[in-house]
Amino acid sequence: MIKILRTSQATANELFERVTQTVDVSETVREIIANVRENGDSALLEYAKKFEKVDLEKLEVTNREFDEAMAAVRPEFLEILKEAAENIREFHKNQLRSGFVLSNKPGVVMGQKVMPLEKVGLYVPGGTAAYPSTVLMNAVPAKLAGCREIVMATPCRADGTIMPEILAAAKIGGVTRVFKTGGAQAVAALAYGTESVPRVDKIVGPGNQYVAEAKRQVFGRVAIDMIAGPSEILIIADRTAKPEYLAADLLSQAEHDRLATAVLITDDYDLAEKVAAETEKQLKVLPREEIARASIERNGKIIVAGSIGEAVKLSNEIAPEHLEICTEAPFDLLGEIKNAGSIFLGNSCPEPLGDYFAGPNHTLPTSGTARFSSPLSVDDFVKKTQFTYFTEEAFAEVAEKVAAFAEKEGFDAHARSAKVRIKS
Repeated sequence: MIKILRTSQATANELFERVTQTVDVSETVREIIANVRENGDSALLEYAKKFEKVDLEKLEVTNREFDEAMAAVRPEFLEILKEAAENIREFHKNQLRSGFVLSNKPGVVMGQKVMPLEKVGLYVPGGTAAYPSTVLMNAVPAKLAGCREIVMATPCRADGTIMPEILAAAKIGGVTRVFKTGGAQAVAALAYGTESVPRVDKIVGPGNQYVAEAKRQVFGRVAIDMIAGPSEILIIADRTAKPEYLAADLLSQAEHDRLATAVLITDDYDLAEKVAAETEKQLKVLPREEIARASIERNGKIIVAGSIGEAVKLSNEIAPEHLEICTEAPFDLLGEIKNAGSIFLGNSCPEPLGDYFAGPNHTLPTSGTARFSSPLSVDDFVKKTQFTYFTEEAFAEVAEKVAAFAEKEGFDAHARSAKVRIKS
């Protein structure tokens, strides 16, 4: 049963604790990365045999496999994929930015260029599960940004194939190449390159603790989006919310992972009790009950606050990945939310709408990092550089000031670089 806590009685540790202990996999991941760096494709094929139980002849998905996948997906679902991709594209195209040029002083031109990353790598979990939504959420912004090559890595099934929905989403999203490799070894291949897999400039996408650790270890060699932790949802609700909706939304995240976090904060104790009972009722009929129950018992909680205002303060402290505001006037609270990955407003806007279809990205900061991090966006697939131009006359006006600054910091050669251009 999910626990109910009152803010007036609970400790800060009880209110804010997230149980996220996992086995330390850093040494195992380090060995995998070293193996891939040294042995390239042969290491990837070796890991495919070990983990996916499949003997692959080649790693890259062929055009024929793409065609077969598109034909295998139900037409109705194919249309859903296309509509979701369009929704994602429509939202993210508003994030596109251009550079700027400043020339408001005589003889001076300065500016910034915004350019797409050349090659990006998308990691997509696979094997027995299929996450076409992850493909779209990562590929569509990269394509909008103008990335020349979008490389996807995902583990295959025991028969050597990738689920058709995954490949269909890759085709629709604009992925240019797909490779049958997963786990830490896929991250290593994307970071360092192999005979088949190209080295990329940035790796994005979710994964298990091995994938997360591999991204941590290759950071610096390549850029990464974030180190994602277990999924989270926090709901702020008042007496107008429906208990069955709230319970369903809590469980929508709890079924992800035994370490997922599902929290409800309300100012109504009666609602808290009804949601607790409804959560237990729905758990019993959930196909993934074992996982969801472990999550609810480990990290699930219903917090009864003194007011909705206090609920908002608690939410900002927790900084959840997903935040639902199920109150009578949700937009009244929007301006008060300071820390959240993605916000869902009203009783008719459950978090799964954002996971799959609405358009805003579902790759979000977890573990409280919404205090300083943002959802995946077009910005993740571009880089910026700057340029400066001074005429001889314009530089002469500021040269002494540049030299003075350099001398103050003890860099005489810097100062001389400026002074040598000053005509006596």
